[in-house]
Amino acid sequence: MAAVTRCSFTLVRRLLSLQYKRCCSRFQITTPDSTPSYSLPMHHAFISKRCSARGFHTNFASGGPILQFKLSDIGEGIMEVTVKEWYVKEGDKVSQFDSICEVQSDKASVTITSRYDGVIRKLYYEVDSTALVGTPLVDIETESGPEVAQEEDVVETPAMSHDEHTHQEIKGHKTQATPAVRRLAMENNIKLSEVVGTGKDGRILKEDILNFLAKQTGAILPPTPFLEIQTSAAIPSATKPKEKVAPLSAPSHVMPKPVFTGKDVTEPLKGFHKAMVRTMTAALKIPHFGYCDEVDLTRLVELRAELKSLSESRGVKLSYMPFFIKAASLGLLHFPILNASVDEFCQNITYKAAHNIGLAMDTNQGLLVPNVKNVQVLSVFDIAVELNRLQTLGANGQLGTADLMGGTFSLSNIGSIGGTYAKPVILPPEVAIGALGKIQILPRFNSAGDVAKAHIMNVSWSADHRIIDGATMCRFSNLWRSYLENPSTMVLDLK
Repeated sequence: MAAVTRCSFTLVRRLLSLQYKRCCSRFQITTPDSTPSYSLPMHHAFISKRCSARGFHTNFASGGPILQFKLSDIGEGIMEVTVKEWYVKEGDKVSQFDSICEVQSDKASVTITSRYDGVIRKLYYEVDSTALVGTPLVDIETESGPEVAQEEDVVETPAMSHDEHTHQEIKGHKTQATPAVRRLAMENNIKLSEVVGTGKDGRILKEDILNFLAKQTGAILPPTPFLEIQTSAAIPSATKPKEKVAPLSAPSHVMPKPVFTGKDVTEPLKGFHKAMVRTMTAALKIPHFGYCDEVDLTRLVELRAELKSLSESRGVKLSYMPFFIKAASLGLLHFPILNASVDEFCQNITYKAAHNIGLAMDTNQGLLVPNVKNVQVLSVFDIAVELNRLQTLGANGQLGTADLMGGTFSLSNIGSIGGTYAKPVILPPEVAIGALGKIQILPRFNSAGDVAKAHIMNVSWSADHRIIDGATMCRFSNLWRSYLENPSTMVLDLK
């Protein structure tokens, strides 16, 4: 019986082979130059049709399958981005994790990296054009087999699968992780592009995912990015780089030359400017309560002068902002309602465990508000290290989503430009914000009743008057001011 079965199978295979040869000869076409060219064999056409019907967007070429690499869902409800720069051109060979392009949403600049090894065959967008989530960015002729291509390129919704998120990176942070770590991130709906890896070459470890998850749920944990920041004193002499280290401070803004064209120019609002329209429209629906005061920073000026050289010897620039931020965090411990958020209809209030204090920055891309995570467990020096990092990224236009999202309280240092007073606007869903004026040397009466030179700074607070009354804002401001006017008292509450 087995012999008969084998014989029948062999006969069927020979008949199919003969049919294949007949199909090939039947579809031969003679071109005008009498050069024969062959159309697609029937069974190949049938397979191609079936693949198309199942949603496989794969074209086969002599070098390998050509895949459409689509723009995946960046998150936070972002549906479109602006293509700012291409790092490749048609014909370039790329490998996995190679940068393809930089795109800018209304929240952050993101570098898109390749999922495949292959050759770029087509770019779908010009620079400064708008790309929609779920649409192709490039065509890549891959080196993998068609069976891999079919599995990878099935698209059921405009947003790509969780796996594709792992091939996006915030500029400066490679999203490299093992399959087990990727699965853990996918199961918890975490995008690896928002996680800072502490492993070798920035690889994301399981602990990084767990720490990130803990932060999102409000657990108080020291942030992991500081593990990657090494001061010059901490680096052994044998491993210190010989080349010069780029300065940590942001470059000073140079006033551009005036341009007069004589013509009206109309252009669409994009990126961060478009985000500002939405944010400020929502913010001004909040009834703002304003409160102003002045702070005598004379003792803080003396303390910073003593610590400045020590901090610089560790490779970190120490400004006044770390003290302002830490004093705000100490005050929030006593007034947690200022570190809260309310829902859209103001029916529920959420008290945030983490003090993620934002700092408004004036950048070439517009107003950005990155935040220092978990200030409640950081020292003044730790805050200075993180501010140095954020200012450097902001100056280079490299602030990522992880740096810009999750803020719970904000400060705006308008004094760095020269302002004295301001009326800051609350950033929803936060409920309070402070604007800091410039530090001025003014005459004031001392404790003995004599006129003395004092370093005075004005502060302007805005609070959501639906849930915060004037007395609460005043008491918080008084406590914050007392920490700064007598910085030695901060030592008692530092953690």
